[in-house]
Amino acid sequence: MYPKVGIIGVSQTHFEVSKARQTISEMVFEIAQNALEDAGISWKDLDYTITSSVDLWDGSTASNATLTEVVGAVMKPEMRVAGDGLTAAFQGMLTILSGAAEVVLVISYSKESMSSRWGITNWVFDPIYQQTLGLDYLSAAALQTWAYFSRYGVTEEHCARVVIKNLTDAQGNPFAQRREKISIEDVLLSEVWASPIKALDVSPTSDGGSAVILASERVIRERKVEPVWILGAGRCLEGHYLGERDLTEGEALCRAARKAYNLAGIKNPFKEIEVAEISCTFSYQELLWSEILNFYPRGQATQLLEDWEAGLDGNLSINPSGGIMAGNPLIPAGLIRLVEAFLQVKGKAQGHQVQEVKRALAHGTDGPCGQGQCVMVVGS
Repeated sequence: MYPKVGIIGVSQTHFEVSKARQTISEMVFEIAQNALEDAGISWKDLDYTITSSVDLWDGSTASNATLTEVVGAVMKPEMRVAGDGLTAAFQGMLTILSGAAEVVLVISYSKESMSSRWGITNWVFDPIYQQTLGLDYLSAAALQTWAYFSRYGVTEEHCARVVIKNLTDAQGNPFAQRREKISIEDVLLSEVWASPIKALDVSPTSDGGSAVILASERVIRERKVEPVWILGAGRCLEGHYLGERDLTEGEALCRAARKAYNLAGIKNPFKEIEVAEISCTFSYQELLWSEILNFYPRGQATQLLEDWEAGLDGNLSINPSGGIMAGNPLIPAGLIRLVEAFLQVKGKAQGHQVQEVKRALAHGTDGPCGQGQCVMVVGS
């Protein structure tokens, strides 16, 4: 992709069930400060700030207005993306490519402990016809799970093995919230929340956030820093009504990935990408998204479980951090995937580093059943 945009600094919190000891402003300030320190720059070097949050999660109207000072946006341009953090990074990339800025701080956060996840996600549906039915991200995901199971023969046990895979990998991630050892039986016997989805098939409630600092090629050359370059990116949004979409096709993700791959010059994602950090709030999504991202043929993503269990070297590693299943809030989840992709390319992913990572993929999603999708390929 040309002109180039690079990532020069990142930060993320330790993810916890509750960060009651910190206000949102205190947490965000800490994230921003750590990102600046990682990039080796100061507040005065920032041209632009983009925050990613949602008022309903924060419990306040125009909640980002309280953060202007703590994100260095006083008397400077500021933007707010009310959605997934990777979409905010995508916007930051476009801001630099447009020439509107050369150094951009992108920061995403959420304190899910302050709210009700399913109650809030009920609000994304049509208020007249669908909210009253009680639809939320969980019940919508159950519909998508059954559609996926029916078409491709995926089973509840396959999904349980996804949970085991992620929590096992999370044991090497010092930022992960959940690192316990559980069995397939633990997952299968956990409480049914929306059949066939059970309690342990769902990412836990989590507090925390992350940040990246993006810079233009000119700034990077002048400062003589070694960035991780954004090689390609794509963003797509599909229809709102679930009944108007084939929930097993994932048209938005298909198009977003195709654009990112084309810009990055990738022909065979499975062979040309060493690490993929995929946003999966529910266990089935790791399998479904992996197929739509062209890592596996349709209906054959269960092979990723065989590859992981066999410990094969040289294969694509999916969610070596443990992913969202190990505990990440929904809003910053995509940006956390970008932070993890950055760390893998830099060789700094403590405890869960994959060998010789030249290219990594970050994925973010928002809306019911993956309505909005963003894909970013990064590399050295």
